[in-house]
Amino acid sequence: MVGPRLAGHLQSRAVTDDTLLPSAPEHPPRRIRSFVLRAGRTTHGQARALEEWGPRYLLDYAEAVLDADAAFGRAAPLILEIGFGMGEATAQIATSRPEDNFLCCEVHEPGVGALLKRIGEQEIANIRIVRHDAVEVLTHMIAPGQLDGVHIFFPDPWHKKRHHKRRLIQPPLVALLASRLKPGGYLHCATDWQPYAEQMLQVLSGEALLANTAAPWAPRPAYRPLTKFENRGLRLGHGVWDLVFTRRDTTD
Repeated sequence: MVGPRLAGHLQSRAVTDDTLLPSAPEHPPRRIRSFVLRAGRTTHGQARALEEWGPRYLLDYAEAVLDADAAFGRAAPLILEIGFGMGEATAQIATSRPEDNFLCCEVHEPGVGALLKRIGEQEIANIRIVRHDAVEVLTHMIAPGQLDGVHIFFPDPWHKKRHHKRRLIQPPLVALLASRLKPGGYLHCATDWQPYAEQMLQVLSGEALLANTAAPWAPRPAYRPLTKFENRGLRLGHGVWDLVFTRRDTTD
């Protein structure tokens, strides 16, 4: 991961006739990102999928609200997924829920190529991908109340204490997510790292616009498949924690 930008540049001062001239304004500190752009290997199959299916299923990032009906070619409930890895679970969920549209954010090229490959091979029509930072997508491309659901499955837990500030689930992001959900819309998070699960529960419970559907932990919804990695962890006795919160209706 690239290191955060210095909070500001050193300011220079010029003195003329014993008068201190105003210095240039400092640049604001760069937002701490929750992901690392690692140099992953893109396979030939993934590269072909990017070339063949990318023009149809990849959406360009823009600082303008997305016309989801036009992007998907239909009007349907819109689900945002943040960080889909190699896209195995994403493809299964989209296939099992053909009535929903899935807007998926991922920054890593191999994962984007892998999901595009699945889309092409399985003829999955209800997925669109934005290869960009999900926080910026939420901020600029998603309107308040536009989302019917959000999926955040197994985000990087950033195990070391000094890296906890990089965890995705933080109060500012959760407030942004809540603002983009429709009343009754849901936010589903899952993790296999208990300390992160406990932090997620604390942060989500602290957002006034969200209500927990099953305190403290939700049973795994039927639509979320067990991945090979998760099945292996369960066989080894590792836990998995699901959290499902819904957006309160504040008009009552």
